[in-house]
Amino acid sequence: MKAVNLVRSGWGIRKTARYVGCSPGTITKWCEKAKYLNNRYAVPTASSRPHHSPKRIPDTVRDAIVTERLAHYRCGDVIQKVLEYRGIKVSTSTVNRVLDRGQFLKKKSKWKRLWKNTPRPVPQSPGDLVETDTIHYLPYWFRGDMTKWYIYTAIDLNCRWAYTEVFKSARPGSSLQFLRNFRAKAAFQVQCIQSDNGPEYGRYFSLNAGTRHRKIRKRKPNDNAHIEKFNRTLREECIFRRRQIPANREELQQWIDEYLEYYNEERLHMGINYKTPSQVLAQVFPRS
Repeated sequence: MKAVNLVRSGWGIRKTARYVGCSPGTITKWCEKAKYLNNRYAVPTASSRPHHSPKRIPDTVRDAIVTERLAHYRCGDVIQKVLEYRGIKVSTSTVNRVLDRGQFLKKKSKWKRLWKNTPRPVPQSPGDLVETDTIHYLPYWFRGDMTKWYIYTAIDLNCRWAYTEVFKSARPGSSLQFLRNFRAKAAFQVQCIQSDNGPEYGRYFSLNAGTRHRKIRKRKPNDNAHIEKFNRTLREECIFRRRQIPANREELQQWIDEYLEYYNEERLHMGINYKTPSQVLAQVFPRS
């Protein structure tokens, strides 16, 4: 509209085009559109949508895509296969385009920090890959006491040797202390430690761990499947089986220490051919 006003004030089309930085034809089109405007502040931008779209999908197909999405909330690939089984031929890109225009897709935020993960090592020997996690334990929540203890757990994927310790807080400092205690107890060197994306395993922990630190994918707990299964086993076979509440943190640590002795020395594991972790370690590090 400023360009139109310059033309109306006496400027030529070409002079205005050079001043604005566009072609003279564009200035002419703006002036033609401005003839039908009643003292508006801007020339409305016309839509670039074509007047005729011969390859446009029918409304019935678009409604079928949206209906299937709202019914089961599946991805575009699955919706395309479902419609194909119903006799509706449509490509996956078309399905995703319809879902995108309808704002049915949850896009990744451009402000979210990207964590570049490293390749997952193959645990061919003890210490190649150790998974760690934290259990938030509220012993007296039923009576309104929000006292919370944090049970740090770690397990080696090769020999299934596990270690657990109870802390008052879950911070990077506590995580480093637990890692140092784990190294002191273990009979092998830790080459890589894997954790989730919790704040207790943040940048400070990664810089001071003294070993390679690998994080799992966001919202993918199956990447830490071994330690998640160990956490469940610890709850069912140690904490909940006693059918009582520990009086203090030291008593809970005593329960766990007694169970870890059974877990590492006597409990048979299917993942290591019905052996105990101590038997696997004895094969790798034979006693003199």
